[in-house]
Amino acid sequence: MNITDWDQAYQENFTPWDKGLPSPPLVDWFAKNKFSGRVLVPGCGIGHDVAHLVSLGIDAQGLDISPTAIARAKERHPALADRFVCGDLFEVRDQFDAVVEHTCLCALPPDWRTRYRDTVASLLKPGGLLIGVFFINPEMDPGESGPPFGISTDELTALFAERFEVVETQVPTAAYPGREGRECVRVLRLTS
Repeated sequence: MNITDWDQAYQENFTPWDKGLPSPPLVDWFAKNKFSGRVLVPGCGIGHDVAHLVSLGIDAQGLDISPTAIARAKERHPALADRFVCGDLFEVRDQFDAVVEHTCLCALPPDWRTRYRDTVASLLKPGGLLIGVFFINPEMDPGESGPPFGISTDELTALFAERFEVVETQVPTAAYPGREGRECVRVLRLTS
């Protein structure tokens, strides 16, 4: 799948990444950590994570490149319709206290990772957080290359080291069925 196929996937209801509920590792992290501020959720799909964050009193905005995904997010969460925006992450010009990463980075080709890191850094206020659930071990068929594109914890460290410091890292205890041990929760603070 290439970057232009995301809307077609939503139109054809081929969305195996949509599990119908917010990311269990994110639910768990936010239950254990008090957070307030303005948050961007890039690649929000139909809005499960955004709706959960708003239910906690967090000022969350969802962004997705797929017009169909955003239309469905607004239908599913009508009271939150103004929180969902169709757009390209690399064109956003705004400031947030945090970016919540769940399915955006793994959807991008690996050669876009530095661009992703720099874009996230530009969106964060000084000292802002990247709170991420990173896909470290995607299940692939022989010869399949993604998306999703997994990233090892060593690659994560190298990718973000020059602009962020690690605040926390863990293998989550809560996960979607089949993803146990295949994700990494990492919280990073912008340093430059």
